Amino acid sequence: MTATTEFRLTEAEYDLLPTPEEVAHYREHGWYLSRRLFGDEELDSLQAATELYYAGHRDRELPVRPDRLAAWKPSDGPVQRHNDYVHYESEAIGAILRKPLVGAVAALLAGTEEIRIFQATLIYKPPVPEEPSNRVPWHFDKHYWQTSTSQEMLTAFIPFHDCREENGTITMVDGSHRWQELPSGEDSTRHFADRDRSELDGILTANAAHNGQVVTKVPMAIPRGHMSFHHCRTYHGSGPNLASYPRRAVSLHLQDGANEYRRHNRADGSPVVYNHDVLVRRTADGRPDYADPEFCPTTWRGRP
Repeated sequence: MTATTEFRLTEAEYDLLPTPEEVAHYREHGWYLSRRLFGDEELDSLQAATELYYAGHRDRELPVRPDRLAAWKPSDGPVQRHNDYVHYESEAIGAILRKPLVGAVAALLAGTEEIRIFQATLIYKPPVPEEPSNRVPWHFDKHYWQTSTSQEMLTAFIPFHDCREENGTITMVDGSHRWQELPSGEDSTRHFADRDRSELDGILTANAAHNGQVVTKVPMAIPRGHMSFHHCRTYHGSGPNLASYPRRAVSLHLQDGANEYRRHNRADGSPVVYNHDVLVRRTADGRPDYADPEFCPTTWRGRP
């Protein structure tokens, strides 16, 4: 891989990139478990920055509060915490998440020369097994990104510690990104938190049967410093945290350089609005600009 002077890797980092065989595996299965991309010092700094964030520190505030913004605050209690735009609001968190190595890995997996951040969500799953919000039902991310033209967007799941089934690690449905989706009659853009869990389980089972497949669940055993990547159409979810400590992670959503806004209407004719649409600058023709460097910074540019 060659890169511009702006996005470079060290010789040691080149050895951490996925091999052609691993890229082929990602294309076939819809997920990839990386090598060790972050060191202990980086992860310690990331966790310290998130503690400051939870305590209320912001380097800058969002200029507008989107309607569907995930923004946990202490008064919400011991539920699973989700906080969007942490890469924008915290300079320390953003600097770590923009690491070129992460972008380079994503570029190889997505088959693109440019990767931009699409969203970064800070997640904290408390060690409360009975807490309903700790269980994330089966879904795939593209359902919520219908205003994006790309079919190659992907997500990096970055835990701050070893992540196993015990503490509710992310679990993939193997190969589900290649399934032809069976129309369910439901508004698929509705967030999983607003939908019945059994309904989503039924949709997953029906889609597998429609494609002549069985549901094969692959829990990601992720050592500290490693991360998982999954395709935007890969079904995934997670179980409760049974450990004695919180599960901390960032869900880093990434877009290829060709991605841009498109209007998408629900069945009733109303437009789907992603949070970006009230925040980012406008293109020359008046559409939300998903390449706005303030909210969607480029993390890698180069030719694989």
